[in-house]
Amino acid sequence: MRRALVILILLGLGVVVGATQGAEHAKLRVEREPGRVFLRGPSGNALVVYQTERPRAAQLSVESGCFFHPLYTPAGVALTDLAPPDHRHHRGIFLGWVEMRGRKNADFWGWGAHAPTQDCRIVSRGITGIWQKSAAAGFRTRNDWMAGDDPLVREDLEMQLKVVPGAHVLDLEYRLRTDEDLTLVQWAFSGFCVRGRKDGSVVAHAPGRIVDLPNPDHLKPESDWPDAPWYAFAMKLPGDVQAGMAVLSHPKNPRTRWYNDRDIRVLNPSITALGDVTLKAKKPLLLRYRVVAFDGPIPGPLLDSLAAEWAR
Repeated sequence: MRRALVILILLGLGVVVGATQGAEHAKLRVEREPGRVFLRGPSGNALVVYQTERPRAAQLSVESGCFFHPLYTPAGVALTDLAPPDHRHHRGIFLGWVEMRGRKNADFWGWGAHAPTQDCRIVSRGITGIWQKSAAAGFRTRNDWMAGDDPLVREDLEMQLKVVPGAHVLDLEYRLRTDEDLTLVQWAFSGFCVRGRKDGSVVAHAPGRIVDLPNPDHLKPESDWPDAPWYAFAMKLPGDVQAGMAVLSHPKNPRTRWYNDRDIRVLNPSITALGDVTLKAKKPLLLRYRVVAFDGPIPGPLLDSLAAEWAR
């Protein structure tokens, strides 16, 4: 009897250990490679890629790394675009402004019409704080916005990607610091941007409605769309594939209007649309955004729920 009891206990422990090992194996994974960081699902499929360096094969017109591309839906559909022919400086999910004025003037967006882009690049200084769980993973990174040899801005980015039913949710928290006051000049566009792929059709949505506003004019900030908890593009891609992406701007971000252009496929909450924004010396500017990649039609209730949960 005693021997049988011991065997049963050991078998039970084996079941527990096996279950624990299975749970460990089922974690999302963060994998570093030269020039990029992969967040992978339990089966090894990529969920999103963070490019710490400018990909050598890309036809980017800027030297910056430190952006996300590609971002995938749960079904494995890639949604973002990199260096498309119409805007070679667009790079998946990225942060930058077209006109920054301080001890040096700089354009880290990549347009080059009103401030220099030459020798302006965002440089990764390392990935830290990697963590991995069964349905979420993340890391921290520090980046310098370099104008020549001068670090104009220090960026501390904390990211996490979590898997929810029907969607991947990418949360991004940027802290930007400067040694001297630096002005982000008023423009309809620039700031945080998600650039989507253009092969297919797109319909813009906001909470509870299809958006019928015209595309904004990049020279007229007043033409930007009014602020909302989220905007989304429902995309019909080749092969009759339905998927889409949404951007949520945190309610504690600076006042925002949205440069959302269906033709260019950008979702761009612009904090400079309402006027100049000044980064005060040694006082961090905190910006938080949530990007949702989904399959099928617009998941309005899910986006509403994610916006409400995030606002709390």
